[in-house]
Amino acid sequence: MKPVASVALIGLGEVGRILAADLAKAGIADISGYDILFADPQSAPSRAALPLRKCTSAGEAVGGKALVISAVTAASDMDAAVAVANALAPGAFFLDLNSVSPNQKSRAAALINGKSGRYVEAAVMAPISPKRIATPMLLGGPHAADFLAAADRLGFCAHVLSTDYGRPSATKMCRSVIIKGLEALLTESMLAARHYGVEQPVLASLSDLLPVGDWNRLAAYMISRSLEHGKRRAEEMREAAQTVTDAGIAPTMSGACAARQDWAAGHAGAANKELEKMLDAILAAPG
Repeated sequence: MKPVASVALIGLGEVGRILAADLAKAGIADISGYDILFADPQSAPSRAALPLRKCTSAGEAVGGKALVISAVTAASDMDAAVAVANALAPGAFFLDLNSVSPNQKSRAAALINGKSGRYVEAAVMAPISPKRIATPMLLGGPHAADFLAAADRLGFCAHVLSTDYGRPSATKMCRSVIIKGLEALLTESMLAARHYGVEQPVLASLSDLLPVGDWNRLAAYMISRSLEHGKRRAEEMREAAQTVTDAGIAPTMSGACAARQDWAAGHAGAANKELEKMLDAILAAPG
């Protein structure tokens, strides 16, 4: 299998920017990228100093590249696939990292494989920091094994879960119901507990049932991540809710979590490593 020597990144948010830097460190000299926020010169993707050629369109970015990595928000998953489908180099791998439902992945796969690309489903199973490109991933689809062979020296930490599409994203979405749901639960619980002045007794009581270590630190971390990335998390939870619905189960908890994450996005400025300060800032905010 010929090793990957050129890469295009579609989406240069937190994940895309980290991958660009790590791919450059791995020796990939031919990297291009596109983000819809390039239209705003003050956006984070526009202002970031990245080891790649910034392009004016997704189609321009992927032309001639051996590997295309889609790292956009969940709501833009299909838009990204449509934008590049006709511009892919013959046989190019399309690695879809986006947090969407199994059915959405299958639709994107049909589009890419129906053109000249090789669609590889991916589910990123942990926060991108601190392991960066070595963050654990589950892969799916008939081209996943070939992708791993071609990307052997790039630093990915991935294994093939299935030669069929859907199982990696189902794993990720069902996990998200718990992880993003815990963020929403902690936010709601701690805000009410802070109002009554009982946040520390509540957290202390959790250690008996769930001995995860420092609950104060965990609560601050999970709530702050929810505030900072609420919009993206809400989109992901709507995909999780769709995944649950497609399984014939009412998405009662997933839908509520999406609503809480949407709400959290409006309080991004309150994010803080100190739990009490963060809760007080949220409680003091209008609405």
